[in-house]
Amino acid sequence: MVSKLLVALACMLMAATAFAQTTTTTTTTTTERVTVTGTLIGVEEGTAANYQPGRTLVVRTDKANPERFDLYGNGLVYDKLGRVVTGKIKPGTRVRVFYTNMGTRRVVDHVELQE
Repeated sequence: MVSKLLVALACMLMAATAFAQTTTTTTTTTTERVTVTGTLIGVEEGTAANYQPGRTLVVRTDKANPERFDLYGNGLVYDKLGRVVTGKIKPGTRVRVFYTNMGTRRVVDHVELQE
């Protein structure tokens, strides 16, 4: 009788572990190609010489003459971390200007402060 009780107890312990719930987590990563259509944007690096918010930005580059860019609106200036800069750009600040050509004018897409 004791052996039957031990066998029954052993079967119950094995059945408990056999029917225990397990959790499985599956992570899937996908990569998609994105095609962007639009006007090609140029990049110019240098130091800010003159800045008028919402109007113009003049940048000193390695070229002989400073480069002038037109700004349309606020919120085009970002710091290195991608946060919007609301204050003025001080002369001498290292900048990277992303722009597009519109006829003879170069219009700013956005400006990144490098400092």
